[in-house]
Amino acid sequence: MRIFFYTIFLTIPFCLPCKAQSLLTIREAIDIALANNYDIKLSTNNLAISKENVTYGNAGMFPLVTGNLAQNNNLQNSTQTQQNGEVRSLDNAKNNSLTYGVSVGWTIFDGLGMFSRYDTFKELHKQGQLQLKSTILQRVSDVITTYYTIVEQQNLLNAIDSSIFISRDRLKTAENRFEIGKAARLEVLNVQVNLNADESARLVQESVVNNLKTTLNSLLVRDLSTAFTVVDDVLIDDNLQLSTLLSQAKEHNPDLLNIGLAKRIAELELKTIKANRYPTVRLNAGYNFSRSESSLGFVAQSRAKGLNYGVTASLNIFDGLNQRRNERIARIQIDNAGLLYNQQTVFLETAMTQAFQIYRTNIALSTIEEKNEAIARQNLNITLDKYKIGTISTVEFRDAQENYIDAVSRYNAAKLQAKLSEIQLKELVGRIDF
Repeated sequence: MRIFFYTIFLTIPFCLPCKAQSLLTIREAIDIALANNYDIKLSTNNLAISKENVTYGNAGMFPLVTGNLAQNNNLQNSTQTQQNGEVRSLDNAKNNSLTYGVSVGWTIFDGLGMFSRYDTFKELHKQGQLQLKSTILQRVSDVITTYYTIVEQQNLLNAIDSSIFISRDRLKTAENRFEIGKAARLEVLNVQVNLNADESARLVQESVVNNLKTTLNSLLVRDLSTAFTVVDDVLIDDNLQLSTLLSQAKEHNPDLLNIGLAKRIAELELKTIKANRYPTVRLNAGYNFSRSESSLGFVAQSRAKGLNYGVTASLNIFDGLNQRRNERIARIQIDNAGLLYNQQTVFLETAMTQAFQIYRTNIALSTIEEKNEAIARQNLNITLDKYKIGTISTVEFRDAQENYIDAVSRYNAAKLQAKLSEIQLKELVGRIDF
């Protein structure tokens, strides 16, 4: 009988009517999310924008070449009095001018501000990379969490299926015993109530699993009704060490690295502000063509073309002490960035220490609940044997049956919490492996 029960327990999930579904592994789920998730796509686009900004021209290092064209037309009633007293007048006198050409302006020195701006753009691009990494970590963590929650709830659903199979077998046994006069009608009714309760629990549990699958499909940005199955076990990495995790977090945690970049950007901003203390030297050159016509005047028509060039220099002598104010603010921002880095370091160490303690506790609970689940299964086997020969009551068997379902539920919950603790630690580190 015990061998029979084990065979039934292992095969019952596959005996139930179900639609053929493809297996979705955790690696496949993550790959789909990386390719489809909207948050990841948005962060990728933002990274592309920050990369486009890293150019010498955006920093102001290249010359600017401009094409110019201007045409002015006037129609006036004019009266002119010459030096000799002669008066000349003309109604609707036309005056036309046309100027066009090319000009070049190149700032060759601005207190080295152009170089600090270029370095700032590079650091902003690095920030974009860290933001993308942070987004990927969050979405991958969401996918893994949802996936293994489905595994837990699916295993519980399988246990309920096994319980339903046992309850149906019990009902047949009770009916047979009633027919031959070895049991009262009350026993049959009690077993029927138990079976109905199991089937109701299955409906609720099946709804939980389906809703979780909808959530995962949403994270993967695919048809919400896509059917799939998941693996039947949760693999837990129980070899994590706190000291190693803390060391890795200082090198890979995106939030900590992002604050470090923020301090670097604040330092570059101070250099850019200090550049305003120095003169700005600019080279100017151009080649222009001009033509003018006048209906009234000494010159009826003129044309000109030629090269113009020169250099301009400007120096801020006094701006109401705004330069000094901006530099002081920039220094305070550098100090704030350093304080934020230290604060984030403490926060990260605290969060990881607490998460590690929870992780070790959940590992221990998982081990205990695994033993409890095995004991509850053995107890159910023995109770089933006794029930078959009529040495225990229906109530006693139902208690063993419910204890087994509770043990399976606690074991799956313990494994899930241990896995989620592991994922949380790796997310804090900044590296989630599979």
